[in-house]
Amino acid sequence: MPAAAPPVTVCRPGCAACCIAPSITSPIPGMPHGKPAGVRCVQLTADLRCALFGQPSRPACCSGLQPSREMCGADRDHALRWLQRLERDTAPAT
Repeated sequence: MPAAAPPVTVCRPGCAACCIAPSITSPIPGMPHGKPAGVRCVQLTADLRCALFGQPSRPACCSGLQPSREMCGADRDHALRWLQRLERDTAPAT
C-alpha cells in the first residue's frame, strides 16, 4: 500500500480561496462589519496574499483556518468549491 500523502501545511500561492469564499462576521481592518461570502477581502493584495498575515489585527477566524488536503485539494477551483459548500452547509436557516 502506498504511503499517505503528507498534509498540506502551507497555502498554495495564487489561491486566496479562503479570503473570498467564506463569510467573516468579525471586523476586518477596512471592513468593520466583516465580509459576505463570495466577496474578496479588502486585505487581499494584488498578488493574492493576506496583507494582515501574522498581524494581531488579523481576525481569529482567518488565522484559525489552516490549509488541509481536504479543503485545498489539487487546485484553487477545488478550494473555492469546498469552502462555498462549507459556507452553504453552515449558514443559519432562514
